[in-house]
Amino acid sequence: MKQDNPKVLFSEEGAMDVKDYCKNVDIELNAWRAKLYNVMRQMDELPTGEKQQIIEQVNGLHNIVNELDNRIDQLRTSCPTEWAPEKSEIKGKITEMEEQYNEVDSFFY
Repeated sequence: MKQDNPKVLFSEEGAMDVKDYCKNVDIELNAWRAKLYNVMRQMDELPTGEKQQIIEQVNGLHNIVNELDNRIDQLRTSCPTEWAPEKSEIKGKITEMEEQYNEVDSFFY
């Protein structure tokens, strides 16, 4: 029998629990860190004037990654039974990061 209560961490189908979710977001954040490293490497090769055009966006990306790291650490340590708000916040931050990354990436290509 399927459980429709969104507060339940496990269903008979094996819904993802908070620890699995954190692990998956960690993996995704590592991929984003690699992308940021590549952007920083490309940015280092730019003349100073061009660097100034994108430095705020790149710093914004670093801030989002740090915020996500902190949020994931909080989820891991508190292991809440109700974590839908945090999951929604994390998803929003990842979407924001994707948008900012696309802006920075378009600068190079």
